[in-house]
Amino acid sequence: MLGERLRELRKSKKLTAKQLGEKFNLAESTISGYETGARKPDIELVRSFAKFFGVTTDYLLGVSNTPDLTEKDEKDIAKRMDKIKEDL
Repeated sequence: MLGERLRELRKSKKLTAKQLGEKFNLAESTISGYETGARKPDIELVRSFAKFFGVTTDYLLGVSNTPDLTEKDEKDIAKRMDKIKEDL
């Protein structure tokens, strides 16, 4: 799933595998390997890809079909943050 999503996001930004690789100091063949599933990026690189494309890591990994946070997600996070502050 990661490979499919990575390719889809790369193409949506009209980038070649070489151009995306240059942005992350990776070879074109490395990006191609991620997209085909022949290679797996480490978690830090997955986070970097998610940040670059403006999506969640869950979306990139196929855990979620929603590329970004929903309004409900944002409200839930705000509530949790308030609770954490109170506990401190």
